Amino acid sequence: MTARLVPATGPARAELDELRGRVRAFLADRIAAGSFVPAVDTWLTRADPEFTRALAAQGWLGMTIPEQYGGHGRTFLERYVVTEELLAAGAPVATHWIADRQAAPSLLEYGTEEQKQRFLPGIAAGEICWAIGMSEPDTGSDLASVRTRGVRVDGGWRISGTKLWTSGAHHADAFFALVRTAPLDTEHRHAGLSQFIVLLDSPGVTIRPVISMSGHHHFNEVLLDDVFIPDELVFGEIGNGWRQVTGELGYERSGPERFLSTLGVLDGLVDAVAAGDAPADPRIGATLARMVTLRRMSTAVAESLQRGEKADLSASVVKILGTTIEGDIADLADEIVGYAAANDRIADLIRAGVWQRPGFTLRGGTNEILRGVVARGLGMR
Repeated sequence: MTARLVPATGPARAELDELRGRVRAFLADRIAAGSFVPAVDTWLTRADPEFTRALAAQGWLGMTIPEQYGGHGRTFLERYVVTEELLAAGAPVATHWIADRQAAPSLLEYGTEEQKQRFLPGIAAGEICWAIGMSEPDTGSDLASVRTRGVRVDGGWRISGTKLWTSGAHHADAFFALVRTAPLDTEHRHAGLSQFIVLLDSPGVTIRPVISMSGHHHFNEVLLDDVFIPDELVFGEIGNGWRQVTGELGYERSGPERFLSTLGVLDGLVDAVAAGDAPADPRIGATLARMVTLRRMSTAVAESLQRGEKADLSASVVKILGTTIEGDIADLADEIVGYAAANDRIADLIRAGVWQRPGFTLRGGTNEILRGVVARGLGMR
């Protein structure tokens, strides 16, 4: 086998341990002060602009953005440490998550100088929120089937179509929209796609909530009705959308949010066993071992990004395995302890984990689709 699924990890670094300690102390202080209650899947479901601004004040947003664009010029590994601690603590990070994780590195790679100056400082300051305009009704993870159309007009483009499952669009300022700007070529389905920066307060944009079975609102349907996009908001090159969005998905799929969304549930399960409220099931230990392995894999991807390497294939592997274990944790805790846990905090975490469980393997590309991505990446047929 010539392709390596996940790159090797490097040695431990003392400066990362020092940073980790500072982040943990900050989070402990915020929890003690009642700033937030640790929860499940918080990068998607818990938006708190005040908390985001507090992180920005610490220099923990826009960490990998160069200083000339308002960032801090830190490494991907330093950013990884911060994001890992935020997720482990169940902190409310949804306000800035997509902007910091996905929009910022994509802007650095494909954005014009004007776009970088316009958006990156606000992302680093926690003042600009971003969403993702990829998925559509009846297309799901098959992004080559997008139906949103872009038509060239004087001074820009007119875009019409619908984006679905758009997390956080109701509080976002913008998203990258994947749009078909040339007729579909059935022999080359990935050709003719382009990306645009859509300001979500533009005329013709309508955002409709999609309420989950838990009654919460974090998904949306975004309707684009003849929305005008000026030339200065064309993102990257016209016709290069597929290559761009593939790189963007590497950032989306590789982070620790792909296996830590239900860490609080696992912690609660361990606490229940320690308190004598649940049996010491050997599957708990096996799950902990899987988590340790996934953490090593995810860290290796962060190191790969730091070296400037493409991470779409290895990110897909982490996403498949990580989102599977997130659901397994929710199911295991529900089976062993259930909603009737003696500790109300643990019961609430388990309930939230079960509610969110159906989406874990769907968002960011279904695991079924990603297995095909991995197979193709390895040259299999």
